[in-house]
Amino acid sequence: MTCQTYSLFVLSVIMIYFGRFGNSLILAQLQNDIDQLKADFNASHSDVADGGPIFTEKLINWTERNEKRIILSQIVSMYLEMLESTDKSKAHIRHISEELYTLKERLPDGLKKMKDLMDLSKLQMSDLKIQRKAVNELFSVLQKLVETTSFKRKRSQSQRGCKC
Repeated sequence: MTCQTYSLFVLSVIMIYFGRFGNSLILAQLQNDIDQLKADFNASHSDVADGGPIFTEKLINWTERNEKRIILSQIVSMYLEMLESTDKSKAHIRHISEELYTLKERLPDGLKKMKDLMDLSKLQMSDLKIQRKAVNELFSVLQKLVETTSFKRKRSQSQRGCKC
């Protein structure tokens, strides 16, 4: 995959993942729109390959359906933010934006979850008050962790089937 097709690939993954494409005609039209967007942004410029991909590489690490919803919702928001500063009089930009907004509506919880993760990363764990609160919640957190891991273990054991 070339650097010039990363945007199409990510957008295709997002839309296919959420069942947005009922037929290949929509995908073909979107391919054309993205090609025009690439021309607008001069995406064939040599610096596009510098540093590798920005989105597709991150998708590899997110494997569970709910995890993917989180990262994909963030990626959709970033594309929409990028398109906000473009010329919306162009039909291809409007079409891509409409498709992304439709997808964003299907991902209402992903943005909230991403915000929660960002808020957690900002916690000052060296702060004594934060440490007290954390210690106060430790048992509840461990309880949730045990419930979550035991559920996954039970589910994976039951999927193996009986070895009678």
